[in-house]
Amino acid sequence: MQILPVVLVLLAPAGPAAELDALLKEEWELRLRENPLQASGVGDHRYADKLPAIAPADLERRAQAQQAFLERSSRIDRAALSSADRINYDMWRRELEDDLLRYRFGAHRIPILADSGFHISFADLPTRTQLGNVKDYESYIARLRAFPAYMDQQIAYMREGLKAGFTQPQVILEGYDGTISAHVVDDVSKSVFMRPFSRFPVGVPEAERGRLTDAGRAAVAEAVVPSYRRFLDFMTKEYAPGARKSTGAKDLPNGRAYYEALVKIFTTLDVTPEQVHEIGKKEVARIDAEMRTVMKEAGFTGEFAEFLTFLRTDPRFYAKTPQELLKEASFIAKKMDAKLPSLFGRLPRQPYGVEPVPDAIAPKYTGGRYVPAAPGGTRAGTYWVNTYNLSSRPLYILESLTLHEAVPGHHLQNALQREMTGLPDFRRFASVNAFGEGWGLYSERLGLEAGFYQDPYSNFGRLTYEMWRACRLVVDTGLHALGWTRQQAMDYLASHTALSLHEVRTETDRYIAWPGQALAYKMGELKIRELRARAEKELGTRFDVRAFHDEVLRNGPVPLTVLESEVDAFIAKAKQKAD
Repeated sequence: MQILPVVLVLLAPAGPAAELDALLKEEWELRLRENPLQASGVGDHRYADKLPAIAPADLERRAQAQQAFLERSSRIDRAALSSADRINYDMWRRELEDDLLRYRFGAHRIPILADSGFHISFADLPTRTQLGNVKDYESYIARLRAFPAYMDQQIAYMREGLKAGFTQPQVILEGYDGTISAHVVDDVSKSVFMRPFSRFPVGVPEAERGRLTDAGRAAVAEAVVPSYRRFLDFMTKEYAPGARKSTGAKDLPNGRAYYEALVKIFTTLDVTPEQVHEIGKKEVARIDAEMRTVMKEAGFTGEFAEFLTFLRTDPRFYAKTPQELLKEASFIAKKMDAKLPSLFGRLPRQPYGVEPVPDAIAPKYTGGRYVPAAPGGTRAGTYWVNTYNLSSRPLYILESLTLHEAVPGHHLQNALQREMTGLPDFRRFASVNAFGEGWGLYSERLGLEAGFYQDPYSNFGRLTYEMWRACRLVVDTGLHALGWTRQQAMDYLASHTALSLHEVRTETDRYIAWPGQALAYKMGELKIRELRARAEKELGTRFDVRAFHDEVLRNGPVPLTVLESEVDAFIAKAKQKAD
């Protein structure tokens, strides 16, 4: 018998890159398992019959897991990673740290905003759910059945907030009950949750449709409607009467530290509320001078305040029907589509549509918003236009709104991100407010290069939108750090912008309800413009706007500090190639 030599194969250490990749995959799996709604939102339907478990023990378990991931990642040699992996490492750790900060401050005790909330997101389930076969419908029905426990736990957290004084301000809750009462229906057939049963896809056999419809009707009647009724009673009888009378985040328990953390989270910069406030005041002064110049170009000879009143009241600036507003928005979007190749080298495949904001949320909703398409679904991205109260939706701001929400703003950026390859999953679905909203505001200004804003009124509309975002820096920090009142904030917005008074109110309430988020727009746009100016100066005649835009969007949403280092590397590489 031949004796073969024993060969020992020593496995090489995995290495920092492999260690990081394994951690990212492990944490992503945990994230999707813990949040089935997020899993469905990114096209993973393994948990499509479940809602997130959000009991105190669940939240604590997730926080401990996030802390453990941070500790394990700290043992990876960051310096040994590639530049791409260092971005992954830094962004992932930042996400975990931000989540832990919110948890430790108890942010889960306020699961609603002025124009949104967990109950509003749930009501969008019929639209966002992929329903192609019997199993999909059964999973959808199971989610409806799981809603009572989910609702009860949210109410329990809001009761904790009432006891601790950690609530939304009472003043922003006026009319909020409409977002709930729309789903407290006597006739179940009128519920939005029954829409999937009005028309079945071909993948559901005819013989199964009656059974599924009956099960859906029972789930809506026995689980969904009673849950919304309980929430309506809680909001009107307990929460709204017991909510705090103050409006600033600084008045919350540990409020100053909470707001300072939110400022850094939403800007991705190491700045204080006072520094942001001063940046905002300087921007307001600069834009104000430009607005007054455009007012003169329009031939208006009165005072600035009179010009704002003229813009808010003259019928020529307002659509007469919702359809007219939607058609005008659609025309602007299509016109910009044709300009995109002159500004970008890489464009997304995914299309988008234009739809009105749903009636149930429109009264307290912003003027427009982009809703991304679910991966693997059958719906395109959607540009929502608010057709409620047409006298508050001026046409002169519609070009800016459309360029921000559709193209070249949120749709283009989001669709490109979803189509990226070679990135870890958390990066493909990441949301960095300062980047995304900064890009949206920067996109409004790109309209100047693409031939938009040809009359002084639409150009004033562009400037009033830019002024609106500059005012946010002043108003948000004023409200949450410097003791401003709601009326002060509304007066400041009304005197510096041509926003309708309805929008002034809804926007102010949005800032009150969502501390810090409003800072993302202008701070992000200022950084992108700063980097473009740097590239233009350094590259001179070699500057290519299409290459610059492709570079900004190449990595998807990233913190502004990361964006700056990547653009600096782009400039250096372009200079080296030219030499």
